[in-house]
Amino acid sequence: MKTVRVALVVGAFFLGAAWSRAEVVKLEILKREPFAGGKAFGDTGPYEKIAAIAHFAVDPADAHNQIIVDLDKAPRNAQGKVEFSSDVSILAPKDPTKGNGAAFYDVNNRGNKLLLRNFNLTGGGNDLDKPGVEGDGFLMRRGYTIVWCGWIGEILPGDGRMLLKPPIATDNGKPIRGLVRFEMSSDNKVDSVALSRREGHGSYAPTKEGEAKGTLTYRLHESDERKPIPREKWSLIRLPVPKVKQGVPGTLGQIRLKLEGGFRPGVLYELICECENPIVQGTGLAATRDLISFLRYESSDKNPLRRADGKPALTRAHAFGVSQSGRFLRHFLWQGFNEDEQGRIVFDGLMPHVAGGGLGFFNHRFAQPTRHNGQHEDHTYPADQFPFTYGVSTDPFSKKSDGILQVYAKTGKAMPKVMHTQSAAEYWHRSGSLVHTDPLGTQDAAIPKNVRIFAFGGTQHGPAADPPMQSFGKYLPNPGDYRPLLRALIDALDDWVRTGKEPPASLYPRIADKTLVAWDQKSTGFPSLPGVRYPDVIQQPFFGDFGPRFAKEKIIAEPPKVLSKYTVLVPKCGADGNDLGTLLPAEVAVPLATFTGWNLRRKEIGAENQLASLLGSFFPLPRTKAERMKSGDPRLSIEERCGGFDKYQQMFNEECTRMVKTGYLLQEDAQRLMAGRKAYYARLTK
Repeated sequence: MKTVRVALVVGAFFLGAAWSRAEVVKLEILKREPFAGGKAFGDTGPYEKIAAIAHFAVDPADAHNQIIVDLDKAPRNAQGKVEFSSDVSILAPKDPTKGNGAAFYDVNNRGNKLLLRNFNLTGGGNDLDKPGVEGDGFLMRRGYTIVWCGWIGEILPGDGRMLLKPPIATDNGKPIRGLVRFEMSSDNKVDSVALSRREGHGSYAPTKEGEAKGTLTYRLHESDERKPIPREKWSLIRLPVPKVKQGVPGTLGQIRLKLEGGFRPGVLYELICECENPIVQGTGLAATRDLISFLRYESSDKNPLRRADGKPALTRAHAFGVSQSGRFLRHFLWQGFNEDEQGRIVFDGLMPHVAGGGLGFFNHRFAQPTRHNGQHEDHTYPADQFPFTYGVSTDPFSKKSDGILQVYAKTGKAMPKVMHTQSAAEYWHRSGSLVHTDPLGTQDAAIPKNVRIFAFGGTQHGPAADPPMQSFGKYLPNPGDYRPLLRALIDALDDWVRTGKEPPASLYPRIADKTLVAWDQKSTGFPSLPGVRYPDVIQQPFFGDFGPRFAKEKIIAEPPKVLSKYTVLVPKCGADGNDLGTLLPAEVAVPLATFTGWNLRRKEIGAENQLASLLGSFFPLPRTKAERMKSGDPRLSIEERCGGFDKYQQMFNEECTRMVKTGYLLQEDAQRLMAGRKAYYARLTK
């Protein structure tokens, strides 16, 4: 199929009041061509894919933009606005009248597209030309217009990653300098590591003085004393920003730290040094706001999604974000970005997924948005911070009251519907209980009527392959698959927005019914399994002192001081070790194994027995009573539970039928799951 190349320039022409205030001042279409070889998806028909660059200009004086840190220090154009740009990718019905009228925005995760992987049962990936990337066409059969937009300024070009080109803040044209902290670790012995910890990411550039006088330390655990490494033992390697053939260019080059003798596995290394030229990372929040607002409200032919009759192709918009991207959505909501500059709602429905209780390092001086707070690594970055709940709660340490949705409750405008979904791993790794308790874990929080919370028990952050293969954890990772639950819930969310039909009730463990408990083994009731060590650590967010300039300017005095900790809880277990009080995938509800939200680091990768970041575990049940008795396993065997495959299939089918009736599972997925049990059973009983 020949590629159609267009240069569609959406200029700041006078097109009435609405267009004169639009923040998308140019939409440059790079490619517009058939998707999946022109394949038709049910009644929606064929799709087309659009690759573009969105050019933005926002007014720092507008109240909607004043929350963006350092926007007032960015260069301005002749109209006094700040310009930036981002990569855009769209999958849209070729005939807009056959779509369902809803945009489904996928907040890319570190530049990567994840929506199709989670909803279309595909391996996903960034390459929309890849054969089979459409999976089973779930979202296309429903008629969604799928949108991606670059929002991270530290991402390096390459591998189809979506980039943001943010402005750089200056002090009246002079470079801004300040201390930046880079924490690094590796699971293997290596000679050098990226300051950003991750490959495919850039870093702020240390100044000449910063490189000369920076301090490098190491410690095995977060709470250990920092031990200095002599300056002559380390050096920096500065790599250029890779060039791009088309799309938005990168902003920060990768900088690598080289250490004489190499880096030891699992050890935390921390470089604190003066850097310069902070990017205005908060423009990534504005880019999302303004692109979606433009696509759903702009009625001129400058909008590539406008129908031929001039009517808007989009009447509503939803957003989905995984992990970091789910935290982005919580941060986006908390800071008021769901209302555009004209006071209109941006997203009607949002699904922050596996975000846990976190926000992000997204809108700060020298922001590093891909950092997160883990139990072992990146623990003291400003991510898991108050507020945690969607409704209003009070911080016991600062005495401040706040909530993720408080700004909309105050104004009465742009209030969305929210479905917060999380795996069992979020309770261990991502402070997940704080989404629905008070900060000290003493009582359940009040959940707003426009919010649903679903805890997917017996699952990990991202489902492992099935059958699972050994990873960096001591135990097999958890293959419990929550994707069928997500598919049912997005149907329910869209109906909720479109028609007002109430979705299924929230389902998560609670203090009141004693299904949410302290995380020690005695409290959870997790059985003592042969050869299995129960965790003696968990991720607990801290209340800290980030310095005198943090509250107003979001400038951190590095390193921050830990003053106290918030309290996290976890789901209680049943006799087989599986979670209670949660929404269980059918394979966990009718178990042939114990599925946990925790796993531990193996000795070979260092920091043994710290949490293996974001992993759960999979412990098959003993096959027979004799096997159980011989090993001392306290769990009933598969033989004792169901006797054979026929009984297991019957039990599984009954569970799927129940889930369909309650709205947590779609009939098409129930049929697919029921048809796949024989091989699964055989694998665990042979």
